[in-house]
Amino acid sequence: MLEIIKAITNNAQIVIMDEPTSSITDREVARLFDKIEQLKAKGVSIIYISHKMEEVFKIADDISVLRDGAVVSTDRACDLDLDTVISRMVGRRIDNVYPKETVAVGEKVLEVEHFTQEGLFEDVNFHVSKGEIVGFAGLVGAGRTETMRAVFGLDHHDSGTVKLHGQVTEIKSSQDSIENGLVMLSESRRDDGIVPVRSIRENASLASLKNFIFGGYTHRKKEISEVQTMFRKMNVKAPSLETEISKLSGGNQQKVLLTRWMLCNPDVMILDEPTRGIDIGAKFEIYKLMTDIVKEQKAVIMVSSELPELIGMCDRIYIMCQGRITGCIGPEDFSQETIMRYATGVATHG
Repeated sequence: MLEIIKAITNNAQIVIMDEPTSSITDREVARLFDKIEQLKAKGVSIIYISHKMEEVFKIADDISVLRDGAVVSTDRACDLDLDTVISRMVGRRIDNVYPKETVAVGEKVLEVEHFTQEGLFEDVNFHVSKGEIVGFAGLVGAGRTETMRAVFGLDHHDSGTVKLHGQVTEIKSSQDSIENGLVMLSESRRDDGIVPVRSIRENASLASLKNFIFGGYTHRKKEISEVQTMFRKMNVKAPSLETEISKLSGGNQQKVLLTRWMLCNPDVMILDEPTRGIDIGAKFEIYKLMTDIVKEQKAVIMVSSELPELIGMCDRIYIMCQGRITGCIGPEDFSQETIMRYATGVATHG
């Protein structure tokens, strides 16, 4: 919000906003849109860059679509619909944005009980089973990311237990989690994900290097073969395996990071904001991967601030507010209104 204020207090005639709502609350989004209308009334031009289509259609007068570094089209917003814009963005028609499939749910694979870290989250209890995509919703600051980081072993916790396959598992570090089949895609790929000065091959194989090292030497052919196989599955677009990952688009960087964890062959994947700041086409491919993962009787935990994707992809959704789980709902209760009631503490379970 401070960055937005800084941009609009310089009496600029043109203001470029690049994903301005990626990490602010719905109330702050409403304030931003009000300010945009005020600026427009004063003759200020706004260039608004976003992958959130509902926002674009809500505030835009004209919509320009870019794909692979080129402008595909520019039209009046009133002459377009969502399906048309999406098909132009990805170069093909996507009939179902959320490729969710019904998968048989198996035994519980991860159980978190009475998890607490003073000041961040308290008495958190949840589970996820084989073949299940479980969502975590909540407002910014609700404690979702903090909880997942502690479960994965990136941060400490004061009390509580983690069970994997029914057995209490002591996790003191992320290495412990990886060795026990639990991996986590971090919320910020720039800060906690990519190694920007390294190649996409090195980034992809980073967490599974032990599979490629024999007698103290890296088996490069094996490494390249397995990375390439996964890249084809993930549809990673890059000039070569040796291209620096920083040269790729956000969507392709995210797919490289997903490749990193897929190469570990995990039983549980925690995906924290997996589609933040990436285009519709890359989102669809990540959703499809999530579906493929659970079809193999693995489990996915999806933390997201985008309620439509949680509703579109999840089997159950936990909702957090002020460090506590306030609700857990199934498909019969899925709606943005219901989730927001739990997320704001208006409603609580039990």
